[in-house]
Amino acid sequence: MFIATQDLFKIGIGPSSSHTMGPLIAALNFRQLCEKETAVSATQGAVDQPCIYRLQVILKGSLAHTGKGHSTDKAILIGLHGYKISALMNHDLSALFADLEPKKVLAFPNIEVHFKLAEHLVFDKGPPLPQHPNGLRFRLLKNEEVILEECYFSIGGGFVLTEAQIESDDLQVLMPKHPFPFPFDTAADMLAMAASSGLSIAQMKIENELMNIEVGSFDAKRVELKNTIARISSAMFDSVDRGIGAKGILPGGMNVERRAKALHDKLRAASVERLNIDWLSVYAIAVNEENAAGHMVVTAPTNGAAGVIPAVLYYYVKHQGAAPAAIETFLLTAAAIGGLIKHNSSISGAEVGCQGEVGSAAAMAASGLCAAKGGTPEQVENAAEIALEHHLGMTCDPVRGLVQVPCIERNAFGAVKAYSAASLALMGSGKHIMSLDACVEAMRQTGVEMSRNLKETSLGGLAQTWIEC
Repeated sequence: MFIATQDLFKIGIGPSSSHTMGPLIAALNFRQLCEKETAVSATQGAVDQPCIYRLQVILKGSLAHTGKGHSTDKAILIGLHGYKISALMNHDLSALFADLEPKKVLAFPNIEVHFKLAEHLVFDKGPPLPQHPNGLRFRLLKNEEVILEECYFSIGGGFVLTEAQIESDDLQVLMPKHPFPFPFDTAADMLAMAASSGLSIAQMKIENELMNIEVGSFDAKRVELKNTIARISSAMFDSVDRGIGAKGILPGGMNVERRAKALHDKLRAASVERLNIDWLSVYAIAVNEENAAGHMVVTAPTNGAAGVIPAVLYYYVKHQGAAPAAIETFLLTAAAIGGLIKHNSSISGAEVGCQGEVGSAAAMAASGLCAAKGGTPEQVENAAEIALEHHLGMTCDPVRGLVQVPCIERNAFGAVKAYSAASLALMGSGKHIMSLDACVEAMRQTGVEMSRNLKETSLGGLAQTWIEC
């Protein structure tokens, strides 16, 4: 099993990796399919029989229920107009959407395709598709006849699969097929390989990552990997810095006021040294306020949990003086643990609840910090298990479908739990009762048994008990 660090830690936009980034990627992919289809068909119609093209999008499951609050409609429109996520980092997305929404027509290279968001995007709140709760069906119609159709699934963390891929017997469709020196599928395999090789989890992850870089000399591959990790950590730190410097009301209509700056100012002005939990909380809140605002964050492993890992890493660097090598160890180890969780369970809130988002993020942060502080592979595995175990059963019940309440504060608690888990593991020998593999499986089973109303549909939990005045 191998999931690249840069795939798990995607630099993207808020407020959701599964409900914003994934749908945008799916829309862009379908646009590209349409361009290929219409490049041929546009030349085949008779002059006296003009063709009218129209596009339809149907959202299913969690996307239908909370898509509005997660800006799914805006993301789809932006993707259908041909924008890539990498080109949106410095855009005011609200202004871009306001510019695109009235156009009513998508300009393709050979044709024009009619698409009115209010008419042609359908929020189907009926039963979800059986393959995954986050389904999107795209159709291209020519004179009201469907000539091209594709169904996509946004499976969390910005990963997108087609219907054929998600139904394939090959469950590793997103992963490279060539062999890796340390192909651990479970935490038990990971520990056994670490023991036999004498390498740390981060060192094994490096060897796998270098195999995934196709071109260049061995030294060039190492430089590329270092640069990739540096970009990821820099983006994480930027999101913290922007968050602790911003004021105002978050979009969405709930009038949630940003708090990170005011809290940060109080901590800096305090006459006595504040506890690490105070700093961790503020840094996590800062990132998730940036996410809620639709700004740049890193999927870690998702946008809804984007504040946990940056908060712990930022604190480790800014308050404890971590060196660049420690940052690499932190992120590589976290990526290894995140890959195991994604492979054996899920990081999707719509699939297993928030235990799969903030719980996974806390496990990743705990393992990364433990490793960076010199923990053994056994202590690292223990840290991840402790952090994940104490998020089991956590529901995903965003109020009004927005990634704000309880999501922002939940990241703060995830960061605190991650730090505590790493500290506990480092004080121990690495021996413990519950294995990480057993905990991941418990999370998967809990997600299966959890009510659909509590898995990012805003049909239960806090989303229903909150009363709008």
